[in-house]
Amino acid sequence: MSRDGDGQSSRSFPPLPERLPVDVFDSHCHLDIVDTPVQEQLRSAKAAGVTRIVTIGCDLPSSRFAVDAAAEFDDVYAAVAIHPNETSGISDAVLEDVARLAAHWKVRAIGETGLDYYRDWAPKDDQHRSFRAHIEIAKRTGKALVVHDRDAHDDVLRVLEEEGAPGTVVFHCYSGDARMAEICAERGYLMSFAGNVTFKNAEPLREALKAAPLDLVLVETDAPFLTPLPHRGKPNASYLIPHTVRAMAEYKGVDLAELCTAIAANGERAFGPW
Repeated sequence: MSRDGDGQSSRSFPPLPERLPVDVFDSHCHLDIVDTPVQEQLRSAKAAGVTRIVTIGCDLPSSRFAVDAAAEFDDVYAAVAIHPNETSGISDAVLEDVARLAAHWKVRAIGETGLDYYRDWAPKDDQHRSFRAHIEIAKRTGKALVVHDRDAHDDVLRVLEEEGAPGTVVFHCYSGDARMAEICAERGYLMSFAGNVTFKNAEPLREALKAAPLDLVLVETDAPFLTPLPHRGKPNASYLIPHTVRAMAEYKGVDLAELCTAIAANGERAFGPW
């Protein structure tokens, strides 16, 4: 989750973009804080060719919401976790609650968890303890691990190596450079790109995207944050993914349908069949 408020300066949503040629899915969305009913979000997303959504937990209430939404709607999967910015004084009881929520069959990932050195909302020791515990939960439950990494690249990679990464690791809102993308590729970690890859100052992200193998690329909104160009400054939602995917195809020099097909296959490999 961005948590910097980018993309929410105006409450009017942009128009529906042209539908993608092959259906994709939103690998990371906060359905609970997009200012539209879930059913309406799903309807507009489907009209744009975004037929599946993973909604993400950042604390116990949002994780419970994710489970409930996934249970109610066929096209939604859930991820549950405590965001690193919410880990100050985190208790074993809270972590046990995350593990209990993870048992639901529509929960396909543990996340978002990780390290955030940009904010100082939680002590690093608490963030590290939580991150390591979430890695253990992901391995114990056989779920994917969705990683939040903000200004903490070296430590995130080190902790994953020390703990032994789960079978599936997804770097949400990938923020590293091309060299880190090569490291992620060597380890088989998926890299999920958000709307900020379209921003004018995001050349390092675009270079990372070019370095990322097609079979390790995902796309996300992080909605309601990180709205892609040409609508930066408006609230984000899953139906706006076509803007990001079209830009990604251009940056990577691949056919749009080929990229969509890869994203769909990668998502099913990461989160399971729908």
